[in-house]
Amino acid sequence: MALDRKTPNDLNAFWMPFTANRQFKKAPRMFVGAKDMHYTTAEGRQVLDGTAGLWCCNAGHCRPKISEAIARQAAELDYAPAFQMGHPAAFELANRIIEIAPEGMEHVFYTNSGSESVETALKLAIGYHRARGEGSRTRLIGRERGYHGVNFGGISVGGIVTNRKMFGTLLAGVDHLPHTHLPAQNAFTKGQPEHGAHLADELERIVALHGADTIAAVIVEPMSGSTGVLLPPKGYLEKLRAITKKHGILLIFDEVITGYGRLGAPFAAQHYGVTPDIMTTAKGLTNGVIPMGAVITTAEVHDAFMQGPEHMIELFHGYTYSGNPVAAAAGIATLETYKEEGLFERAAELAPYWQEALHSLKGTRHVIDIRNEGLIGAVELEPIAGTPAKRAFDAFLKAYEKGILIRTTGDIIAMSPPLIIEKAHIDQLIGTLKEVLDTLE
Repeated sequence: MALDRKTPNDLNAFWMPFTANRQFKKAPRMFVGAKDMHYTTAEGRQVLDGTAGLWCCNAGHCRPKISEAIARQAAELDYAPAFQMGHPAAFELANRIIEIAPEGMEHVFYTNSGSESVETALKLAIGYHRARGEGSRTRLIGRERGYHGVNFGGISVGGIVTNRKMFGTLLAGVDHLPHTHLPAQNAFTKGQPEHGAHLADELERIVALHGADTIAAVIVEPMSGSTGVLLPPKGYLEKLRAITKKHGILLIFDEVITGYGRLGAPFAAQHYGVTPDIMTTAKGLTNGVIPMGAVITTAEVHDAFMQGPEHMIELFHGYTYSGNPVAAAAGIATLETYKEEGLFERAAELAPYWQEALHSLKGTRHVIDIRNEGLIGAVELEPIAGTPAKRAFDAFLKAYEKGILIRTTGDIIAMSPPLIIEKAHIDQLIGTLKEVLDTLE
């Protein structure tokens, strides 16, 4: 039941995640409602959602089909254990995920978030090699500026320093590829940049350093979202796939952001034409309505665990809420909404308009780079000397006051609107952002 008041009576108890808590609690920004492309604030203002929540509300907000499916399922079967028991919705959703997954991806393991999907994928990778008699393969390779959630495995393979430096010793046996951001060569590129495929060759150096027989997996975001929309150079992902196959290393795509239509295809793997061994997903799976994630694997990865007596558990891993009935119902309704409304195709059709609108900001005050792919875009601002992230945060606050929601990471503005966005919304979002940028110090 929703609160019957628009403002909480005390803000102290809630320690907010990834938030400047002291600043927020002095001047709270409260959403109390949402519908389709807009949030409603406590003051009754409409705010255009330029971020699909946190990259997750791909079908927009408060969609009836999803809400109704949740209500029906909660009234019929609210919870069922996934350990040694099942319920139909979890199996149905898994089948529907596989229907839209890249060819060769055949199995789904449920989690509750992107962070849990990453932890699961890393464990599967190490367990896969051990099951095949290659237990020495325990090393994990991530990438600089990569974001893979906030659990210990995720921040270990991740490469965002602020997410790592406060938490002491992380997982041992982790190395990192260089990031793919080459602003001197690729600034203001539309879509995939031309330069940088050679950066994938660094994996060969890491293999030579540690030995292929020690490396379990390489994990990358096909397109890095949370660190500021860093795109894979042309040929880069293909090289990573070839090198990992050559050395018997699993390739994991973190598709928590790019999955479920964000780039105009069901998954970035299809958009870029490169199929990994394991994919992590979450966010758009349930349209952000209920926490749920899904790790998708090839039959080869799955079947490696299917050994020993049939009465024995094959994988000692899982969560209390894996495949939760209400979440599964939300997932089914979400995938049906995407299909019935052709939202993946819509994203692909709108991508050129989005691209041109976004790049119209070139030359605007303080803008030093613009990047885009599908319905994702980033505007990078020149930082204020000695005060990194301040200029972008000021832009975020002013944008909110002017009725648009954007997201910032460092001095980069990131946008990823719901796939139901109209051209008029794009014009409003980019036009308002230009007004904001013109006022920044």
